[in-house]
Amino acid sequence: MNQLFTKIATIILALLVLISTFSFTVEKHYCGDFLVDISYLGEADNCGTLVTENTCETLIKKKKCCKDERYQIDGQDDLQKVSSTKISFETVTLFVAFHASYQLLFQEIETQLATHQYYLPPDLITDIQVLHEVFII
Repeated sequence: MNQLFTKIATIILALLVLISTFSFTVEKHYCGDFLVDISYLGEADNCGTLVTENTCETLIKKKKCCKDERYQIDGQDDLQKVSSTKISFETVTLFVAFHASYQLLFQEIETQLATHQYYLPPDLITDIQVLHEVFII
């Protein structure tokens, strides 16, 4: 569950950075009060190509009945690239020390063979505590 959440969050953040750097333009062309064309990628067609020559061309020349609206959304251009020349000696030393301590912290300990596992004590001939009359109370 935790890995799934991490992957989803990573993808969302990558898409957010990617979308924030894009810039795009929306163009609208009006002929009179009517919206004739909307373009998201290129320039919007004017009404001269859609209406016959007698009606719109004469109106364009005389009254300027057509108008274009352009909305431009600029993307983010101030992203910084990390260069390797800014890394100082102290940073490298800290990284090496952290990496070494991390490796030693989670290093697996090899199991050692217990040499006394199959050792059997010698048989008791006499009980030494009774022989010396020493009893621990």
